[in-house]
Amino acid sequence: MGLAAPTHAHAASYGTPVITLSATYLSGAVGATGDPVVTATVSQSGADASALTVAASASSKSAVAGTGDVTVTGTGGARRVAVAAHGSGYTDLTLKVTGLGGKTASKTLHYAASPAVQLAADTRYFTGSSDASAAVDVGGGYAVVADDESNTLRLYDRAASGAPVRTWDFSSSLGVSKEIDIEAAARVGNTIYWTGSLGNNKDGEIKADRATLFTTTVTGSGASTQLALGGKYKNLRADLIAWDKANGNHYGFAAGAAAGEVPKQIDGFNVEGLEFAPGSTTTAYIGFRAPLAPHVPGGKALIVPVTNIDKVITGTKAAFGAPIELDLGGLSIRDIRKNAADQYLIVAGSWAADDNSDPYALYSWDGVPGHAPVQRVQLPTTDAGGWEAVVDVPDLTVPGARAQLVTDDGSADLYGDGTEAKDLTHAEWKKSRATWFTVS
Repeated sequence: MGLAAPTHAHAASYGTPVITLSATYLSGAVGATGDPVVTATVSQSGADASALTVAASASSKSAVAGTGDVTVTGTGGARRVAVAAHGSGYTDLTLKVTGLGGKTASKTLHYAASPAVQLAADTRYFTGSSDASAAVDVGGGYAVVADDESNTLRLYDRAASGAPVRTWDFSSSLGVSKEIDIEAAARVGNTIYWTGSLGNNKDGEIKADRATLFTTTVTGSGASTQLALGGKYKNLRADLIAWDKANGNHYGFAAGAAAGEVPKQIDGFNVEGLEFAPGSTTTAYIGFRAPLAPHVPGGKALIVPVTNIDKVITGTKAAFGAPIELDLGGLSIRDIRKNAADQYLIVAGSWAADDNSDPYALYSWDGVPGHAPVQRVQLPTTDAGGWEAVVDVPDLTVPGARAQLVTDDGSADLYGDGTEAKDLTHAEWKKSRATWFTVS
């Protein structure tokens, strides 16, 4: 009895443990590699953090992920919590810290799992947004990714699933109050050009902010990348329409961009690609999702060169070169990207809005008008999301070279509850899929 009293008194001196989570919402995917994790920070007054244990103690839906699917690593005050899903849907996971004196505390982790996808080992998920629309490599294994449902640019680690490491929103400085509908980007030197779709919204309404072209200046690289706003121009849409009118309305830009016309139709008006011409820092190729040329099934994809884009961004009216028509098997341009050797990759997809039921393909091209593109990969379409961006282009002459493509998952029902990803209430559950493909 004499020995028990000090032990009891010492136990009573321990405080209630504390557990905090770096995020209370987390997403994963069945069969995924390197899913996002959260950090559990634990402490207890009167005890060293290494004496505390952390484990999952309950799951509201073990068919999605049970307690045995939760792995906690680390021995100090910060523990790494990972979840391996084996079913799609939602579950609430209870994370319990047990301290000295038998005292405990718990936090709930709200977890959502999307289904398994093809090429899962080569797939990562960029969270925080589900509507990736353009991506630009900034070195060191990182990329800046745009979103067509907001004006936020996000910096991601290309090799890891998870949240952006940095974000920028230049809406105020650009003088826009609505989404620019950023759909394309191209980098030359330390300048990245970003453009809105230039088209109407899905209801056929003319929205001035979507006609925005702007630049950002890059400093640093990799995880240290910083962006500063450069120039802006809001008349490229009008310049393109005027150019087409002056050439006999050959492509029907005025009709396709008229009030009441939806952009994603075979004779619509919608830009989704931007890249520089071979060897040029001043001529940029504008790639169209719509229209096809001519406006019939099997028509060719359209590129219109802007020959003075460096001057356009400072307010000069755009000048245009001879249009380029490419045979992409009846598909249109969803993105175009080149490397320093002027090797291009083109993401080809439908002009229509029904992305998940239409084919996609990846083509290579040399950027020379009159030269035919060559199909490299027939892209898979059985998984949710539409292929929307290619981050960079490897040397296509090297066997086994790989390129990373990113999907727009905004319209996808990722978790089987009928909610489109863009409408999910928690940013951590929103995500776009980034997959590596062998292209040579």
